Amino acid sequence: MPNHSYPYQLQSQKVRAEFVRLFPISLFVVAFGGAFGLAAIQAGLAPLQAILMSTTVFAGASQFAALELWGGEVPLLPLIAVVFAINSRHLLMGASLYPMLKDVAPGKRYGLLLLLTDANWAVSAQDYQNGRRNLEVILGGGLVLWLAWIFGTWLGVYFGGLLQNPKSLGLDMVLGCFLLAMALGGKKSPRVLVAWAVAAAASLAAWKWLPSNTHVVTGALAGGLIGYFWLDRKPVGPGTEEAEST
Repeated sequence: MPNHSYPYQLQSQKVRAEFVRLFPISLFVVAFGGAFGLAAIQAGLAPLQAILMSTTVFAGASQFAALELWGGEVPLLPLIAVVFAINSRHLLMGASLYPMLKDVAPGKRYGLLLLLTDANWAVSAQDYQNGRRNLEVILGGGLVLWLAWIFGTWLGVYFGGLLQNPKSLGLDMVLGCFLLAMALGGKKSPRVLVAWAVAAAASLAAWKWLPSNTHVVTGALAGGLIGYFWLDRKPVGPGTEEAEST
C-alpha cells in the first residue's frame, strides 16, 4: 500500500486556545441544552436517557425534532428522515472543509467531524478565507460546545423550571447573529456577495414554499452553485490569469 503523508498536525496549544475562544458561545448553548432537558422529561424520557442522547447524538435541532415523534412506539423511518433532513447541511459543511481535511489522517479527520457544529465550522471557514488553516477550532471549539450541551441538558432535566423558554430572552438569536458576524468578517468580493444574496433568496423561498428544514440546504446549494460556476481569477504571471475556486 502507498505510504500517504498527512502534513496537517493538530497543535494542542491551539486546541486549548480555540476551546477558550468559543467558550462565550457555549454559555448560550447551555441555555438551549436546558430547554431540551426540560422538553425531554416532559416527552417521557428518563433523566439518564435525555443526558445520554445529548452525549451521543449532539445535534440540538434534531433532538428537539425527535421529541416530537417520541412516544410508546417511535416511528423509526419518519424519525430517520426528519433527522437526516435537518442534519443534511453537514454534508455541505464537511465538503467545504475538504481542502484542510484531506491533509489530516483519516482517523483524526472523522473524529473531528463528530464535533462539527455550525459555530466552529463558521469560524474555521472564515479563518480559511483569510488564509489561515484552522482545524483546531473544530476540536477545541467543538469540545466546549459539546460539554456545554451536555451540562445544559443536565440542568434542564433537574432544574428545568429555571429557564423554560430561552426564546423569551432572545437567546434563539445568538447563534444566528454569531454566524452573520462570521460571514461579514470573511473575504468580500462581488462573487462572495452575489453568492450570499442568492443563498439568502433561495433559503427564504424554500422556507415559505418547501417542506420544513429544507431551507438551509437549499440556500447552501444555491450559493454553492454561484461559487462553482463563477470562479475567481488571480494573476499567475505577466499578462496571464488562472481560475481559482475558493
